Amino acid sequence: MLRLTLPLLERREVAQGTTSFAFDLEGRAFPFTPGQYNTVTIPDPLYQDEEGNVRSFSIASSPSDPFILIATRMRGSAFKRTLAEVPLGTRVTFSGPRGSFTLPDDAAGPVALIAGGIGITPFRSMIKHATEQRLPPALTLIYSNRTPEAAPFLDDLARWQTENPRFRFVPTMTDPEASTRTWTGRTGYVDAAFLRDVLGAFDRSTFYAAGPPGMVKGVRQALADAGVADDRIRTEEFSGY
Repeated sequence: MLRLTLPLLERREVAQGTTSFAFDLEGRAFPFTPGQYNTVTIPDPLYQDEEGNVRSFSIASSPSDPFILIATRMRGSAFKRTLAEVPLGTRVTFSGPRGSFTLPDDAAGPVALIAGGIGITPFRSMIKHATEQRLPPALTLIYSNRTPEAAPFLDDLARWQTENPRFRFVPTMTDPEASTRTWTGRTGYVDAAFLRDVLGAFDRSTFYAAGPPGMVKGVRQALADAGVADDRIRTEEFSGY
């Protein structure tokens, strides 16, 4: 496991209420497999509360990027308020990588990625890396949000679909009427009927789901209702984001 102290390079709003933070690797190596996460410590936080100064974040960048990218919903915790306000160049400590929520090296069939909200972060890393390296397997991303404004990295994902013939992007909005943008794509929640309509037969697919606990539970149930065996489903819950 590596431990690096890195400077904050960039802070950018990537959706309503969601901010990404890029930390410069300064030419150093931080090997990881897309889908893994790391632990972030702010040594001298501007604010403090009972939740402390340590958090875990999925890595949203690809291994070829010269920085580590994380993203989070900007709730009112002392940790997130500190990240939002410290000057660029402030150094934080990364420990990792950790986790096994990664794509198989020898997938025998297509892979379906199902994300809700900030659960997109590990999938962004997977898809960017697969696009850069022209890797198999075939990937389909189903991405659920309330509105386009609330969907982190929506434009990145749409662009990678045009660059990667093995990547299919299927966003859906559950409350498009609340948007100020015109939405002509899919709408509605991800249930068994939605999955079957998008994916067709499930015989050879492996499924990954990431997002809020309620969403992940619902997707797992929808897959079970569609007859998908439990050993073909991988999930990761994002609580408190």
